[in-house]
Amino acid sequence: MKFYRFTCYILSDFSHLTDTQKLTILTAQLADDKLAQDVFILELKEIDVAAADYFVVATCESNNQVQAITNLILEKCVEYELKKPRIEGIEQGEWVILDFFDVVIHLFIKEVRAFYKIEKLWGDAKFYTVDLEGDMHTVTIQDVLQIYNNYELA
Repeated sequence: MKFYRFTCYILSDFSHLTDTQKLTILTAQLADDKLAQDVFILELKEIDVAAADYFVVATCESNNQVQAITNLILEKCVEYELKKPRIEGIEQGEWVILDFFDVVIHLFIKEVRAFYKIEKLWGDAKFYTVDLEGDMHTVTIQDVLQIYNNYELA
């Protein structure tokens, strides 16, 4: 699992990463480990009205997958003695928000993500993906929005 490669970021001194960036990368990798699709990080720090520094947005195939990712993130919060997030939407399981204050995770089932197109609302953000080693790679808003074309074709 990719997460275990990320453990070094949590346990070691990587002075080039803030705690907020570490949490962002961790949650993105955890979602990916549970086979979430189209996992993107939105950096919102430069947007004055943004409620958080980062969003992690991911698509899930089912309510059960949303629940599994939520549970994994909560388990890792306990394991790493992180503050537990505020959670919204867990009862319905179609759009769950885990709010760590500086980092907000959005777990959507495909139909709900396609309806809200949250990335379009935050088009001024910087967009990233995360690789196996936890490195963030820039992607364009056009690349991100392309996922919705794929959703419509499916």
